[in-house]
Amino acid sequence: MTLTSNAAESSATAAGLERELVGRATELVPMIREHAAESSANRAVVPQVMKALEDAELFKLFVPKRFGGHGVGMRTTMEVLSEIGRGDGSTAWAASLLNVCTWFATTFSLQAQHDVFGENPNAKVSGIFTPGSKAERVDGGYLLSGRWPYSSGSFAADWAALGIALSVEPGQDPRALALVPKEAWTIDPTWYVAGMQGSGSDTIVVEDHFVPDHRIQPFADMQQARYLTPYQAEEQNSNMAFIAVAALVLISPQLGLARHALEITRKKLGGKPVAYTVYREARNSPAHQLGVAKAATNINLAHLLARAAADEIDAWAADRRLPDIETRARIRNDTGVVAELVNSGIDSLMTANGAGSFADVNVLNRIWRDAAIGARHAYVTPEVGKEVYGRVLLGTEDALTMDI
Repeated sequence: MTLTSNAAESSATAAGLERELVGRATELVPMIREHAAESSANRAVVPQVMKALEDAELFKLFVPKRFGGHGVGMRTTMEVLSEIGRGDGSTAWAASLLNVCTWFATTFSLQAQHDVFGENPNAKVSGIFTPGSKAERVDGGYLLSGRWPYSSGSFAADWAALGIALSVEPGQDPRALALVPKEAWTIDPTWYVAGMQGSGSDTIVVEDHFVPDHRIQPFADMQQARYLTPYQAEEQNSNMAFIAVAALVLISPQLGLARHALEITRKKLGGKPVAYTVYREARNSPAHQLGVAKAATNINLAHLLARAAADEIDAWAADRRLPDIETRARIRNDTGVVAELVNSGIDSLMTANGAGSFADVNVLNRIWRDAAIGARHAYVTPEVGKEVYGRVLLGTEDALTMDI
């Protein structure tokens, strides 16, 4: 068998797995939608939906096959999470964060990986980068205390990857991630917001918990894909760009939300009259035709841009290389542009559907709020992404204002 035929066979296998996993998500969309309002009211995805996602093994997308996971890359993961988002934004947001934070754990030392997955191959990890703690250096590790807000999916997590500040020499980056088991933390219910209400993005609270050194990984090393895992040669996902993946995964729910909004609009506008006009059916109104076409175009462009970025992350990882700084800056910028395109498309659809789409009981209202909140995440904010990309393009990357 030639190298070309081997590559073709591998590509066909990957495509088949993607179709299988996306198909599993598609089968769950009706159930997810049925419980979406309940999840929002509950401020966490309801247990029956979480169980269905777990039974479908959709929390193990990035997890290596040696731990019973699928080991798929960024493109397939994004497509699956986007399909979940077509069911509900909050559910997809929780699933996205649990998947990506579980991937973080697979890049830690082998001992840490066995701590997380050894006895529980279905382990899920939530996380927050910002050091919100007192991290005291003690013999063999760190003693942690503190609060970590916005820990999406923490209600279902078995572990948390929490940002801490290490004791380092002046001038060194002190940031790191520490893996902490759920027995060591409690949840303070602080997530009262306008959108993504069911994501369970509450505050994790830790008091005097010892984290051994093998469960700690420096942030600076992760940024450069210098992970502690010994499997970088064997596993493609152990080479993915840390910040690029962490950012791009966040727009996966947005893509699904936009598709859901367009789906609703195409069904509703057929026989709906346009108030105070001669149009008995909105589909005959040029204003509505133009508005829906504009929305669909923006949504399609968002998908194309997101897929291109995901494919690029996978391609660099397959070559076992970190993308160059310009590529990483562009992916960060494109992440924000995707959010802009999605929100612009959803806004156009809200206008086409009229003021009634903002009613509390209207699904479009929840979609609109969820997309608006998701686009304001610090790793998505379009303006920051444009600044970072512009600095790199103009040769001032030494003064970058955020991680890429």
